[in-house]
Amino acid sequence: MNFYKIARPILFRLDAERAHDLTLRGLRIAQRLGITSFLSPGHSKEPVKLMGLNFPNRVGLAAGLDKSGNCVAGFGSMGFGFVEVGTITPVAQEGNPRPRLFRVREHEAIINRMGFNNPGIETALDNIQKSRKGFEGILGINIGKNKKTPNENALDDYLHCFRKSYTHADYIAVNVSSPNTSGLRELQTPKFARELLSPIMDEREKLKEETGKSVPVAVKIDPDMGTDQIKELSELFIELELDAIIATNTTVSRDSINDHRLSTETGGLSGSPLNEKSNEVIAKLHTELKDKVPIIGVGGINSKEDAQEKLSAGASLVQIYTGLIYQGPSLIKELAEL
Repeated sequence: MNFYKIARPILFRLDAERAHDLTLRGLRIAQRLGITSFLSPGHSKEPVKLMGLNFPNRVGLAAGLDKSGNCVAGFGSMGFGFVEVGTITPVAQEGNPRPRLFRVREHEAIINRMGFNNPGIETALDNIQKSRKGFEGILGINIGKNKKTPNENALDDYLHCFRKSYTHADYIAVNVSSPNTSGLRELQTPKFARELLSPIMDEREKLKEETGKSVPVAVKIDPDMGTDQIKELSELFIELELDAIIATNTTVSRDSINDHRLSTETGGLSGSPLNEKSNEVIAKLHTELKDKVPIIGVGGINSKEDAQEKLSAGASLVQIYTGLIYQGPSLIKELAEL
C-alpha cells in the first residue's frame, strides 16, 4: 500500500508550512519508534564513490527540508543515500514573515521565501548528534550567513559554521545562492567567491592537520547566472580544488508559471519548472569543469527519467526536495535504482 497516496490529500488541505512542520514532527516520532522503513526504503544497484566518500546510492535529500537536523536517520530509513541538513547559520533566526511557503500545484512546484530559518549551529549540531543514530548514509551540513551579517563580514559566519560542523559532517556545503537572504547571491560573483571560498579551503587544510580528517567542501549555486559567470566560476572552482558543485538552488524567474496567480509571490521557485533550467546549468558546468570537479544535480526531479536527464547532463549524484512533496517516498526507491 502506498501510504503517501492517502496522506497527501490530507496534507495538501493544510497551509504548506504547517503541513511541512507536521510531516517533520511525525517523522521524528516514527524515527524514535524505529518504524520509518515502511515509508518505502530504497535499494541501490551499487554504491557510488564521490568526493572520497562512498554513497550507498545516487539520491540525496536536498537542503531546506530538515533545517534543524532533527530527522537524519528518519530520512535515511526512507532510502536516501545521503542527507543534507540546513541551511544552518551561526545563531538562530526566525526567517522571513509568514506566509512564506506556497504550493503551485498545477506545475508541481513550490515558491519559498523562508529566509534561513534555523536554530543556530550549536543547537543544530546537538540535534544532528541525536537524530543520526543508526544512519548509515552520508551526512552533508549546509552552511550560510545570518541575515543581519553584511556581505563584507560573511566570511566570519561561514568560517564559524565550518569549524563547528567539521567533525560532524561527511561533507560541508557552502550556500551562496539562496534568493531569500538579501544580497547573498552577490557572494557568487567571481570576486566575492574567491574572497569567501579561498579562506574556507585554507581552513579545511588546517583542520585536516588538527583532526586527521579531510572533509569535502561543496558549493551550491543558483540557476539564474549567465554563461560568462558560469565559466569564470568554473575556473575558480578548479583552481581552488573544490570537491563538488551542487547545481542548482531555486530560481527567481517566473517565465514558466507567469500565468499562475502565485507568480507574483517573491521567493525561490522549485519543482518541475526548474528542471530544464537546472539541466542547462549542469551541462554548461560539466563542459567547463572538464570532469575535474563533480556535480550534484538538483532541481525539478519528479521521476526516474528526470534524474537520468541530470546524470546525462553531467551530474554524478542527484538530490530531491519538491519532488518528494509531490510524489512521496516511492520516488526515492525509483531513483535509488539508478
